[in-house]
Amino acid sequence: MSLLAIGINHNTASVELREKVAFSPDKLSGALQQLEASSYVNGGVILSTCNRTEIYCDVKADNKSRVISWLSEFHDVPPEELKPSLYLHEDQAAIKHLMRVACGLDSLVLGEPQILGQVKQAYADSREHHVVDSAMEKWFQKAFSVAKRVRTETDIGGNAVSVAYAACTLAKHIFESLSDSTVLLVGAGETIELVAKHLSANGCTKMIVANRTRERAEGLAREFDAEVISLNEIPEHLARADIVISSTASPLPIIGKGMVETALKERKHQPMLFVDIAVPRDVEAQVGELNDAYLYTVDDLQSIISSNIEQRKAEAIQAEAIVSEESAAFMAWMRSLYAVDSIREYRQSANEIRQDLLDKALQSMAAGTDPEKVLKELSNKLTNKLIHAPTRALQTAAEQGEPAKLVVIRESLGLDK
Repeated sequence: MSLLAIGINHNTASVELREKVAFSPDKLSGALQQLEASSYVNGGVILSTCNRTEIYCDVKADNKSRVISWLSEFHDVPPEELKPSLYLHEDQAAIKHLMRVACGLDSLVLGEPQILGQVKQAYADSREHHVVDSAMEKWFQKAFSVAKRVRTETDIGGNAVSVAYAACTLAKHIFESLSDSTVLLVGAGETIELVAKHLSANGCTKMIVANRTRERAEGLAREFDAEVISLNEIPEHLARADIVISSTASPLPIIGKGMVETALKERKHQPMLFVDIAVPRDVEAQVGELNDAYLYTVDDLQSIISSNIEQRKAEAIQAEAIVSEESAAFMAWMRSLYAVDSIREYRQSANEIRQDLLDKALQSMAAGTDPEKVLKELSNKLTNKLIHAPTRALQTAAEQGEPAKLVVIRESLGLDK
C-alpha cells in the first residue's frame, strides 16, 4: 500500500493545460469507473477545480507511473506535455498535501474556504462509485478533521481577501444585522453576483438589483429572490437602501451627491453605506462629504484586503505547524498498521509454544510425575523456546557487525530501559 497525490495546479500549469486535464462532471463518472476497475489502484479520489486537477490514490506496489500514464491517456494529452507540470507526493508528503489543500493553504487565495467543500464533494463522488477503500476513507476523514482544527485554532479564513467579500464584510461591520438591511446592488456582473452570494450567506434577504439591461438583472434576481429596477429608476428607490454596492462599467458616475441628499432627507437621515467597487467610479466622490453617508471606494477595500492578506499569512504559519504535526501523526499510525500482521503472527507462535508445553506438562502430571518437577521443566522449556529466536538475532547482528540492528533488538526486548 502506498498513498499518492498526483496533479497540476495554478502554480505549475497554464490555464490551457489545466483545461485539457480537467474532469468535467460528464467525464468524472467514467474516470472513477476506470480507476475502480484498474488492477493497480486500491482506491482513488479525483479533485478537479478551475485551479487544480489532482488524483489521490492508494496504489498497489510501485505503480505511480501507471497512474500518470492513465491521466495522460484519459485526456489524450501527450506525456511530454503533461509531465513537466506534474507534481507527485508519496505517503507522508501526500498526506500533508491533502491536508494543506483542504485547509486552503495551497489555494490561489490563501485560506479560501470553498476548497474544503470541493474536496468533500470529490470524496463523496468517489464513495458513490465505490472507489474509496479503508485507507482512503481514513486519510480523507483525517484531512477534514485537520481542516476543522485549523479553522477553529487559527483565523486564516477570517479576513476578507476578495473585493466582493471585503464589501460584504464592511457592511456586516457597520450594520448589526444584514437580515434587517435592504441592499441595492448596482450592476449585475460577476463581482456583483459574488457580492450577492456573500450577502445571502450572511442572512441578507432584501436585495434590489439595478442594471442597464433587465434580462441580466432578472437572472441574478431569481437566484436571490431580489427585486429588479433599471438604472434610471435608482433615484426613486435609493431611499429604501441601507447599503448600496455598485460595480458597473459606466464611464460616468451613476449616483450623484444631489441624488443621495434627496434620499437622506426622505430617510430622515438614517445612515447609508456606499461601497463603490467600480473603476471608473459609479458614485460621485462628493457623496462622502455628506453627513450620514459613508462612502468606500475600491482603493479603500484594497487597503483592507492587503492588510488582511498579511494577517492570513501570519495565521498560515500556525496552520502549517498544525498540518505538519497531524500529517506526521497520521503517517506514524499508517506505519503501525504494517506491524499488525507481524504482531499477530508473533502472538500466535508464542501461544502455540505455550499450549504445546502446557499439554505435555498436564500429561506428565496425569501420569503421576512430581508436580514441582513438572512445573520447573515447563518454566525452563518455555523460557528457552521463547528466547531462542531473539538470542539468535542478537548473535547474528553482533557477528555481522550491525550495531544499529543490535540496538533495535535490545530495545524491543526491553534491555535498554
